[in-house]
Amino acid sequence: MNILFVVPYVPSLVRARSYNLIRQLVKRGHCVDVMTLYSDDREQAQAESLKELVHAVHALPITRWQSLWNCALALPTETPLQAVYSWHPSLANDIDRLMTSNTQAKYDVIHIEHLRGVRYGLHIKSRNLKVPVVWDSVDCISYLFAQASGQSRSLFGKLITQFELGRTRRYEGRLPGQFDHVLITSPIDRQALLDLVPENVPIAPVSILPNGVDLEYFQAGEEVTREPAQIILSGKMSYHANVTMALFLTQEVMPRVWQRHQDVQLVIVGKDPPGNILALGDHPAITVTGTVDDIRPYLRKATVAAVPLIYGAGSQFKLLEAMAVGTPVVATSRAVSALEVQSGQDLLIADNADDFAEKILQVIEDPHCQHQLGEAGKQFVERQHGWGTIVGQLEGIYNEVIHSKPKISGYRGGEGTAA
Repeated sequence: MNILFVVPYVPSLVRARSYNLIRQLVKRGHCVDVMTLYSDDREQAQAESLKELVHAVHALPITRWQSLWNCALALPTETPLQAVYSWHPSLANDIDRLMTSNTQAKYDVIHIEHLRGVRYGLHIKSRNLKVPVVWDSVDCISYLFAQASGQSRSLFGKLITQFELGRTRRYEGRLPGQFDHVLITSPIDRQALLDLVPENVPIAPVSILPNGVDLEYFQAGEEVTREPAQIILSGKMSYHANVTMALFLTQEVMPRVWQRHQDVQLVIVGKDPPGNILALGDHPAITVTGTVDDIRPYLRKATVAAVPLIYGAGSQFKLLEAMAVGTPVVATSRAVSALEVQSGQDLLIADNADDFAEKILQVIEDPHCQHQLGEAGKQFVERQHGWGTIVGQLEGIYNEVIHSKPKISGYRGGEGTAA
């Protein structure tokens, strides 16, 4: 297949979903072109390195000021800011030229990622080019915003999601009828998205395509000796849900842990930590790393990975990556809601500060528990979340939309495919 991926940010090890879908599609013999945007030198370098993997990469710069200007223009409209944040008219024009050029190979399918990229998909559909367009919603953003508006510990995160919630619900509710197929990472997000669609409005199939782990990457490299009492919390630290998670862990869970074990260390790993997260590093038992080139040594060194997610959507890369390297995980029910895990076997689940601290201490104090959880978690990821298996599902969806006549499959809550 000839596949065009339109991604509003550069696919990379950090932007792991699009990167691994693309990598596996190429590995399976498909020809993939990527159109994307970069915002700094690091992302530009990532776009350059992506050229070694795929047939072609077309990347344009977009500054933060351009994105903020897009948002300013959208403020008096009904369009959510997420849907315009990554809009670049020049990229849309380049897509037009690419799609209508007689010298270019014709695409069998176009893959659009995220609500931030959806406007490019709508633009392509408006051109009536007769190429099927698959929109990967990834998460239901309205579902995420509904949680964040009440539970975020980031003031900006709470305010912006409260402002965006109504318009995002209305906008997302119209999207499942605009494409040939819709992808989403979890059953909960799928239902949340379908619930936004007005009654009697036709929709395309909505399939669950979960997140995965690059099993080769996370198993490669030299083994690192685990610390006897070290907790890791990882994730993109500019994301409001991760800020809330980090503050909950440090303010409510860790004091309970330190009451029993003063020697326990906490390492917070992730790019772009805001000031209130950086300030946590002033504590002698807390390290805040910021961006790291390779998260694997940090995961392998930790005694336990904490994922005390208070709110969120989709399935969590941070949790799957920790399990993939055999690091025991303690997480909230929210963090594992998209996964078919068994508490007490694959990981431990706790939903309040007392229980979360107790579960962390259980892992730290019991080497047998550490080993058992680590091995079970690793086997779970290998069974269910390897990218090869997931891309096999994606190939089937592509073939379905390519070989079927354009049609609408059902209505809200109807017969949308669930892979």
